[in-house]
Amino acid sequence: MTTVNQSLINMPKTYLFAEIARRVSEFSAANPSANLLRLGIGDVTRPLVPAVLSAMHAAVDEMGTAAGFRGYPPYEGYSFLRDDIAKYDYQQRGISISADEIFVSDGAKSDTSSFIEILGLENDIAVCDPVYPVYVDSNAMAGRAGEPDGEGRYRKLVYMPCTPQNGFVPLPPKKTADIIYLCYPNNPTGAVATRQQLKQWVDYANERQALILYDSAYEAYITEADIPRSIFEIEGARTCAVEFRSFSKNAGFTGTRCAYTVIPQTLCLNGHSLHALWMRRQSTKFNGVSYITQRGAQAIYTPEGAAQVRENIAYYLQNAATIRDGLRKAGLEVYGGTNAPYVWLKTPDNQLSWDFFDRLLTQAHVVGTPGVGFGSHGEGFFRLTGFGSQEVTQEAVSRITANL
Repeated sequence: MTTVNQSLINMPKTYLFAEIARRVSEFSAANPSANLLRLGIGDVTRPLVPAVLSAMHAAVDEMGTAAGFRGYPPYEGYSFLRDDIAKYDYQQRGISISADEIFVSDGAKSDTSSFIEILGLENDIAVCDPVYPVYVDSNAMAGRAGEPDGEGRYRKLVYMPCTPQNGFVPLPPKKTADIIYLCYPNNPTGAVATRQQLKQWVDYANERQALILYDSAYEAYITEADIPRSIFEIEGARTCAVEFRSFSKNAGFTGTRCAYTVIPQTLCLNGHSLHALWMRRQSTKFNGVSYITQRGAQAIYTPEGAAQVRENIAYYLQNAATIRDGLRKAGLEVYGGTNAPYVWLKTPDNQLSWDFFDRLLTQAHVVGTPGVGFGSHGEGFFRLTGFGSQEVTQEAVSRITANL
């Protein structure tokens, strides 16, 4: 008899953002005239910049010729893009990463959820709480997280509380963790980790032969000069860390799909190269990112493309500042919005996260993200994003403050 994956059956029935979409759809159906302002899902709204469009158009024209046509791309990505990533994202910042340590992919979400396939089932896994749900859900689907308890926490996972008291950056757990997910600038809290804090983690991982899976998808939003943009700025990281980055939130590739993962050649576990194992996995399960898309991604490293992308990032950061400053002025306890496009706020009157979601949806017609959807320590918090237009952002702040 054919059976299904019991681990998937044991999970909550809907993904956080699918549940948000369901509630919004129900409200819209009942209130068709409501003008909803959406500051929930972290999807960009500004179009692809001109340099990217020009490069993609040129690549399409190439593909229409016999000489320029290309079939399957290299599993690890075209060398022209990997060379530029290594040069501009790492080497020019004094970070020792070479092109052959970079794997181009269709998204950091895909890679962070798939990377566990090359790691043993017996590993103890540590996640921040609150946390980007994909880290937890992908491990739960694979049967690594154990049974969920009555509060939606999984028995095999090591949860690391991220609270205002620790600046949303946890200390390494007393219990040894073999695989550690870290994301800074952080989604959902907008917090950043200092060089000293990351050094603690790198030392912890090297001492225990553990592995850090470092999600750096929002590094382009860092505004403070002393905040590390990469885990590989930290001495010792090349022997204990993998880094995931994306072109989604900096260059608007959420619908175009392009990202990359960095695995140092020096990174080995039990004598096995993770670089080689990931290449084996990718060559079996992944057919690469299209030539057209990779040419578009390469364009953000040109002077014109880099300037245009910086303009978009500044636009979103201004939106985040508008939310942060407006809600603080209204008396709310607010975090983030300085080195990240996310604003994390304490719900007023100790309201539960989903109750505040419904309150904003029905009264202010504003859509955000309930903090408890990111973990139990997110209860009583709420996330808003700076990815809307400036007009929508300003109006949303006015509506929220009027309904407090």
